[in-house]
This record gives sequence, structure tokens and C-alpha cells, in this order.
Amino acid sequence: MNTGNIALGAALCLLSSTAAGLAMGLATGKAVDAVGRQPEASGKISSILLLGLALTESTAIYGFVTALIVLFTLK
Repeated sequence: MNTGNIALGAALCLLSSTAAGLAMGLATGKAVDAVGRQPEASGKISSILLLGLALTESTAIYGFVTALIVLFTLK
């Protein structure tokens, strides 16, 4: 298989990591806004935020692992 195609495939796998980073930043910003508007609800907001960030981070890790598999198995 062509090396350029393998690199392109790995880069496409890493798009999920980029999207996850953007989503995590957006979610954190919205949580900060929510706590600023309703400080008494900060406990609920923080717990929901952490759950969402964990799920988003798992998507990024899956994309990263897939990219590593593509790089090291397709030669």
C-alpha cells in the first residue's frame, strides 16, 4: 500500500480527536456561562460536564488508537 494513502488514512482518523477537542472547549465554555448565571447549580453542572467530557475524550482516544493501528499495521 502507498505510504501517502496510509498517512492520509491516519490523518482522517485523527479528525475525531480534533472535533473532540473543539467540543470539549465549547462544553466547558457553556458550563462556565451556566455557573455564572446560576451559581447555586454549580454541583449539578459540574457533574454533568465531567460525564460529557469523559465521553467526548473517549471518542478522541478511539480516533487516536485507530490512527496508530493504521500507521503500524498497514505497511
